[in-house]
Amino acid sequence: MTGPELLASLAKLFGAKIQEQIEFRGETTFVIAALDIREVAKFCKEELSFDYLLDISSVDHFGNEPRFEVVYELYSMTLSVHLRLKLRVSEDDPAVDTISDIWPTANWHEREIYDMMGLRFNGHPDLRRILMWDGYPYFPLRKEFPLEGKPSDMPDVAFTSAAPMEGGPFVTQPSTATTKDREPRAHPPLD
Repeated sequence: MTGPELLASLAKLFGAKIQEQIEFRGETTFVIAALDIREVAKFCKEELSFDYLLDISSVDHFGNEPRFEVVYELYSMTLSVHLRLKLRVSEDDPAVDTISDIWPTANWHEREIYDMMGLRFNGHPDLRRILMWDGYPYFPLRKEFPLEGKPSDMPDVAFTSAAPMEGGPFVTQPSTATTKDREPRAHPPLD
């Protein structure tokens, strides 16, 4: 079976569960309901040989409803076929079922999405922050989170005031210098 035949058969098998099919630059995206992710993911892995979960990411469409999208990038090593699955998730109930038991690599991807966007993954075996510290009250990749950051009352853990953007502590300046000389930590602090 060829890649296009495989994707066409998937579209036929799931019919109404596929809300939208998008073809762009030779890549296929299926938009499905969040409730169907486990069924579709399990079928893709076990029956269609999508044996490699490349990535899971999330998108914040601030001001629109549904506000969030979760995007799954699948690949079949045996057939050399790429498939993208997208779910739309409401701000009122930002939760999706985990697929970490289907593809174990989903574990850390889902934890990162939870940590940075605040989307929960029902049934996840260890859903806790992976980048920010426990008790951090914000989700830094949401669009309402200010670019300059938020002040912190934890001086041993983070900045005590918002980080400056221009010439800030983690911003390198364009130059012809070597990487070592452009390293932000090598520069003296700003006044």
